[in-house]
Amino acid sequence: MVPQASFPGDNPSDDLDAYRGMQRQEAERRARERGWTTVRSLPPDAVVTMEYVVGRINFTVADDHVQRCWLG
Repeated sequence: MVPQASFPGDNPSDDLDAYRGMQRQEAERRARERGWTTVRSLPPDAVVTMEYVVGRINFTVADDHVQRCWLG
């Protein structure tokens, strides 16, 4: 069963630590399957705005593998 958000505006229930070490494409696919509406993959040290967006998961990717994962 795929975890879903409990209420509109909630993030999907997911284990963010599980994404570390995954290949970028696999991590992006898994995130979309688990209900994330926006999946963002970024290079290390990318400059990004800090606004929080419900339903967005972010990955820092180097050598095609996820190094870090965070919400919003």
